[in-house]
Amino acid sequence: MILESFSLAGKTALVTGASSGIGQTIAIALAEAGANVACHCRTEGNADETIASIEKTGRRAVAVLGDLADRATPQSIAEQTLAEFGRVDILINNAGMIRRSPAIDFSEEDWQLVIDVNLTSVFRLSQIVGRLMIESGGGKIVNIASLLSFQGGVTVPAYTASKSAVAGLTKALANEWAKHNVNVNAIAPGYIATKNTAALQADETRNRQILERIPAGRWGTPGDLAGAAVFLSSAASDFMHGHILVVDGGWMGR
Repeated sequence: MILESFSLAGKTALVTGASSGIGQTIAIALAEAGANVACHCRTEGNADETIASIEKTGRRAVAVLGDLADRATPQSIAEQTLAEFGRVDILINNAGMIRRSPAIDFSEEDWQLVIDVNLTSVFRLSQIVGRLMIESGGGKIVNIASLLSFQGGVTVPAYTASKSAVAGLTKALANEWAKHNVNVNAIAPGYIATKNTAALQADETRNRQILERIPAGRWGTPGDLAGAAVFLSSAASDFMHGHILVVDGGWMGR
């Protein structure tokens, strides 16, 4: 049956940045599809709401802690997940941050922080978990890219650079790991109403310009990404490798 191919029953997922927004929604969606979930957050207690929602589905959930600006964190949260569940079948590299400033004024500190969190941690965690998946016979890695994987954006040079690189990294890892039954794909969200986009939503001019460009006529919600995340985490996407799945209300087709 086709619906069975979307089931995540018996799987374990690790979702970074699972305390709110897109990460929280994806973590809950994976649980609703049957997975147990390790919910990464930076500070103890931040993922409590996500965990409570997952437990209501009858699945298990735990918090795994660490600041992804620290290069030791990917190894740490992988070990925490293994200690609790003994395996990682699905990795969602969702955690990310943004700093806004004209490129001419963009500080070296902000540049390095954004690159470390949005890109370096994605590679390190994928490398660590990917090795485990290869050894166990397969798995699913889903990165969260962006419309700015394809476009330049304004006043977000580090974010654009990091998300462009995430798209390229997705393809590079897929090229190497597809033969090991490890699917590496990405979701590129459009303009989604989250904390990261609060400044744009509050700017009357930019908000109007954005809405005028989106054929769907609205901002996306984290829930708009849930189906794509379950699909790319499930057997239904077994022949997809290195794909960047755009979920944007039609922005890129405009």
